[in-house]
Amino acid sequence: MKSRGGAKDMRFMMLIHHDEAALAAAPQKELGAEYGAFKEALAKAEGCAAGERLQPSSAATTVRRHDGKTEVLDGPYADTKEQFAGYFIIEAPSLDEAIVWAKRCPSSKYGSIEIRPIVDAQAGWKR
Repeated sequence: MKSRGGAKDMRFMMLIHHDEAALAAAPQKELGAEYGAFKEALAKAEGCAAGERLQPSSAATTVRRHDGKTEVLDGPYADTKEQFAGYFIIEAPSLDEAIVWAKRCPSSKYGSIEIRPIVDAQAGWKR
């Protein structure tokens, strides 16, 4: 992990959730340009990495186990207005800076961006 000014940056995952219908209705050329600019800014930022876009929730398969039985379901497990659509992993000195990146993400106009700190692998499972 890189550091700025001696402080160790934290790693965050920005989980993108959006309304697939609203995103499909968005002007695709404009959205593509916005994402191009966002990814370029991430690439230039020290410690930030590009993310991945997922196929629509209709392509999902959900596996869950309960009482020793395994279920395999087509589609997402939860029926929600917003679907998990992709993610970015960033390094930032604080949650406040991670929030700045989330506000810049084009999908924030069509849903929400959940920010979660990533557990430091050297710390193990301890909190």
